[in-house]
Amino acid sequence: MPQRTLRFKIRQDGLVEESVEGFSGQSCQQLTEKLEDALGVVQRREPTAEAYIRQESQTQSLSSEQLI
Repeated sequence: MPQRTLRFKIRQDGLVEESVEGFSGQSCQQLTEKLEDALGVVQRREPTAEAYIRQESQTQSLSSEQLI
């Protein structure tokens, strides 16, 4: 399992900068949505490359001939 990290930086002017690492696709935004609502208005979002990675499930099927 990849390491997942949330970082917050509170600037002197009161703005909070948030960075999220280790989440792909929309899971990052889903994770931070309630926290961002509690902090106030989101002024800007800058998606990282991870935001554009699709979550894929990997499956493998075996025929009965392969099992024998």
